[in-house]
This record gives sequence, structure tokens and C-alpha cells, in this order.
Amino acid sequence: MGTLNSINPAAVAVYFLMTAGIAMFSMNPVILSLSLAGSLVYFFSKGSQGNLKSHLYLLLLFIIMAVINPLVNHNGVTVMFVMNDNPVTLEALIYGVAASAMIISVLYWFRSFTEIMTSDKLLYIFGRLSPKLALILSMALRFVPMFGRQIKKTEQTQKAMGLYKEDNIADTIKGKTNIFSIIITWGLENGIITADSMTARGYGCGRRSGFSVFRWRKSDTIFLIISVILFSLTIYGLSNVTFSYYPYIKFTAHNIFAVTGYTAYGILVSLPSFLEAKEALRWKYLKSKI
Repeated sequence: MGTLNSINPAAVAVYFLMTAGIAMFSMNPVILSLSLAGSLVYFFSKGSQGNLKSHLYLLLLFIIMAVINPLVNHNGVTVMFVMNDNPVTLEALIYGVAASAMIISVLYWFRSFTEIMTSDKLLYIFGRLSPKLALILSMALRFVPMFGRQIKKTEQTQKAMGLYKEDNIADTIKGKTNIFSIIITWGLENGIITADSMTARGYGCGRRSGFSVFRWRKSDTIFLIISVILFSLTIYGLSNVTFSYYPYIKFTAHNIFAVTGYTAYGILVSLPSFLEAKEALRWKYLKSKI
């Protein structure tokens, strides 16, 4: 069994749906901590750190959301201090941190999802369900990076021609507006060209056939079964665990159920990182044999 990139896209999509779904519909701080840690470890284990600014923005978003909740929500019995005659409670702060962890972890899971699930993989998944939807989705995913590259290309061209200046706010707004107008025109022209090309190739004239390089293998079945078992154990464990933030933090659970749910989810979120580490060690071992 290789990394998620080598596993069948359908199994990978089910895995991300289960992993992110638990994090989205649970406010249990242990689950959210495991989800955040798992998403961060996997994202950086792939070697795709991405833009540093994006991580700083997410960190800033985490801090802002964690701080705003106790300032606007004054529920809770443990008052830390009073601001403008409004109590700032510990329960509201912890709830804000938990909600922020949930949002950031889901964002990182979906960042990893978008890097793994390329347009051909999405076309493979949705092609059998709805070929038209799959085509629209793949074209949209293709258009987004093209749109970004065209913006940079247009901006560089405008600067080279001396038509785009950043001397003051007025010039910046004027230049950005001009670039936006150019990009909209380019997008409309590109859409017309694409439609004419599809018509010339006979799209819609008959029944379409499909081809895919993805095949369902034994390793995909093993990965999917393991994921479903861990997901089921997590749901079973969490169904017997109750956690409330207001008016005070209250946690009730049978130890065996709590340990089962937390352990299963911890293993579930660690699966991609484990596969990445296994492949990295295997690669180093093979290189040492050369």
C-alpha cells in the first residue's frame, strides 16, 4: 500500500469525507485536537509546505476566532475578568479555541484533498455518476489556475508597457480595474473558444465513452476497510461521550468508550502520515542499496 496519491481516488475521497466529517460535526476538544494535529502533520509530511503567507493567515484566523468568541459570548460561570461591564469567561474562551481548531483542521484537510485529487481523479469519480457534472467540474478546476496565471501575465505586461503604476492608491486602483477588465474579456473569449472547440470535436452528438488509468486494486480495498472500521469505532465511541461547554465544562463518558473513540480517530487521522513515512523510509532503503 503506497501513499494516498497511489490509492484509488474513490477510496481517498471516502477517507477525506469520513475524517473531515467527524471534525466538522464534533465539538469534542480531544477529537478536534487530533484532527488539527493529523491534518498539519500530513500536510507538511508531503513536502508541500505551500506559501508561508497562507499559514500565517490561517494562524491569524485561528487567533481572531478564538479571541472573538469570549468577547461576544458571555456564557459560562468561570469569569476571568470583566471588560466594559461584560464578563469574559473561561468556558467561552475554550469554546472559541475548539471552534477555531475545527475550522483550521478542516481547511488543512481540504488543502491536502485539493492537492491529491487532481481534475482527472475527480473526473474519474463523478464521471460514472454524472458525466456532464464531471466535465463542468474538471473545466472549472482547470480554469481557476489558468485565471491566476493570466492575471500575473497581464499585470507583468501592463507594468512592462508602463500602463500600470503603484505610485499612489488612485493609480493602484486604476491599474487593478484595468487588469480586471482585461481578464474578464479574456475569460469570455476563452469560454467561446472552448465551446467552439467542443462543437467541432462533436461533443453532444452521440454517446460518449470514457477511459481512465485508475483501477481498483487489493490495496485499495484494504485501505477502505481499515478506514471504515476506524470511522465506525470512532462514531461508536463518541456516541457514548458527552461534552458540554456551558454553563460549565462537563464531560461524561465510560472510559472504555472514550478510549475506543479517541484511539480509533487518532489512528484514522494518522493513516496518511504513516503511509508517507513508510514510503519515505522505503525510498531511502532502496537508495542505500544502489
